[in-house]
Amino acid sequence: MSMTTINVRIDQQTKRDMAEVCDQLGLSMSAAFTVFAKTVARERRIPFELNAAPFNSPANMARLRHSAAQLENGQASAHDLLDE
Repeated sequence: MSMTTINVRIDQQTKRDMAEVCDQLGLSMSAAFTVFAKTVARERRIPFELNAAPFNSPANMARLRHSAAQLENGQASAHDLLDE
């Protein structure tokens, strides 16, 4: 099997943190990335959950602050959520 090189750019703190964990596990960072790549190839998925926390996005938080201000200024009315 021929080998290839991949360059990955990450911030220095993440690299230090990962290197520390890899060292504790007795793995090189190269071996850790190889394990990740082989798992992705074998399982045809990212081997952990990915999500975007929709309620923590800057746009949603700005909208929530705007709505709260409207409610506090009497420009809106509160209501209960509907159960469906």
